[in-house]
Amino acid sequence: MAKVLVIADIKQGVLKSSTAQLLSKAKAIGAETAVVAIGNNIGSLVPNLVNAGSNTQYIADDPSLEMFSAGPYASCIVDAAKQFGASLIWFGFSESGKAVAPRVAARLDIACATDITDVKLDGDQIEFTRPAITNKVLQRVKVNSTQLVAVVRAGAFEATAGITGTENIVKLTAPAADLKAVIKQIISEASGEIDLSDANIVVSVGRGAKDQAGIALVKELADDLKAGFGSTRAMVDAGFIPHYKQVGQTGKIVAPTLYMAIGISGAIQHLAGMKGSKVILAVNKDPEAPIFNVADYGIVGDLFEVVPILREEIKKIRKA
Repeated sequence: MAKVLVIADIKQGVLKSSTAQLLSKAKAIGAETAVVAIGNNIGSLVPNLVNAGSNTQYIADDPSLEMFSAGPYASCIVDAAKQFGASLIWFGFSESGKAVAPRVAARLDIACATDITDVKLDGDQIEFTRPAITNKVLQRVKVNSTQLVAVVRAGAFEATAGITGTENIVKLTAPAADLKAVIKQIISEASGEIDLSDANIVVSVGRGAKDQAGIALVKELADDLKAGFGSTRAMVDAGFIPHYKQVGQTGKIVAPTLYMAIGISGAIQHLAGMKGSKVILAVNKDPEAPIFNVADYGIVGDLFEVVPILREEIKKIRKA
């Protein structure tokens, strides 16, 4: 039986949904499941890890692990992988996951893949699927070993309701500090806005907004929906919006339940970051805009006229 070790994605003491999604997929392919959680004062997360579908919980809980550092985190994961005898080691799609995955693969001397969207097992043979050439093709890749470290694309797997696991806690020893790189401080945006990676709804703005007034109008729609607010690279390059809000090939990959593309033409680089969304609504005054080729619903019109109407309709629905 394959053994899947999932790396818990914990942000500010909260277990992110990707952990349950990966564990559900592991159960679906008939694998034995385990999870490794790393941080400080994370003992309260054990019930969540069990309910997400893990049968073994490797816990590295130490003050030295409160702030992310790739070296020590990789050491904890390698320790758990060896104890568990993992054949598959899965990371959710995050900056920390992308930083640690190759280190783990190198230390274990096994294959590593990023941005995967599916995994199949045939005995000991592992096959994974990943998009390539800016999502123009899908690669099916067979691994020439019985082990694989993988970073899974956001939204590729879905959590299955009713799945649970068993509590079997294994405590890991905190590794020595990484003397080559010491994290002194983590500086993050204090805006209080919804993280794009966690958002169930994402509203993104493109060049159709023209200026800050247009951006503010679309931002108000996002606020009405309590949605994450994103943008295209063009708006970032123009200096209107910070890079951490960029959705696309060189920005964030998102897969919300609803993605609203407002004033976005649909360049292939942007589509690469949001095509996995379950429902896509596009607003653009150009009926030939490429965004309509991937949209489930499209509104041909000027966003300065359409967005106020959308906001009014949302208010009516909420009052009803």
